[in-house]
Amino acid sequence: MEILKNIQREITSLSEKDCFLVLDREQKVFDYPVHFHPEMELNFISNGKGVRRIVGDSIENITELELILVGPNLYHGWELHECTSENVHEVTIQFHNDLFDRAFLSRSIMKPLRDMFRRSVHGILFSEEAIRRVAPRLLKVSKLDSMDYFLELMSILYDLAISRNQRLLSTATIHLENFDNSEQLKAVYDYVQENYGTKITLADVSNLVNMSSVSFNRFIKKRTGKTFVEYLNDVRIGYASTMLIEKDFSISEIAFRCGFNSIANFNRIFKKSKNRTPSQWRKDFSGIKRVL
Repeated sequence: MEILKNIQREITSLSEKDCFLVLDREQKVFDYPVHFHPEMELNFISNGKGVRRIVGDSIENITELELILVGPNLYHGWELHECTSENVHEVTIQFHNDLFDRAFLSRSIMKPLRDMFRRSVHGILFSEEAIRRVAPRLLKVSKLDSMDYFLELMSILYDLAISRNQRLLSTATIHLENFDNSEQLKAVYDYVQENYGTKITLADVSNLVNMSSVSFNRFIKKRTGKTFVEYLNDVRIGYASTMLIEKDFSISEIAFRCGFNSIANFNRIFKKSKNRTPSQWRKDFSGIKRVL
């Protein structure tokens, strides 16, 4: 299928210290190229009838209300397709797939969540009844803070886990090479996360994993679908997109803090990645909270 030819690994804005990341926005253009990431994702859409949703090998047009849970590394995306709405409302909640460790999930009371997370490798579509019950809470969650925010998200996930008429979307799980299982790639990931705001060269990271620059670029391209420079820019843009929402820094200061020495280059790469200029991105996002 044409839409699945260029699946890319997304570098999310969720840091290792965060529990949940909530994105809440309304937009005219609703297009997200097919991608995957190791984080789990709960995605709520209203007023998006006619949008085409891709989850694994499932391709469907969505209805007026949509709520799905996408498991780790399951590819997914959305296309405007037949949707004529100019006011699609989206709430996306991302969290690490190891946020709830095995010992915690093994408790009897956690069985519904444990089972739901296992099924999420196929992608789960929740019933309209379940959506209407939790939608008001999803629309308010980005306005909460601290422990109230954490507990409400936990409660929403649990209520969805025990809801009826859940439907699995993809008939098979998607076996993409696990980004997190490569020790060499993890070393690169950790290094970039710690140093993204400074100058990082291909030689620096190649030496880190004892490879030549050519071999390393081939290695990371195979595992992420990107060259190292593209991967590094994705990480930097991920941090920049969060700073634009959460901080009052100027755009030029954010560019500098995220490792870009040229504001023109930052603007170009940001727009290519997000389909918006940094100033448009800051304006579009009105609700985002992070828990540390």
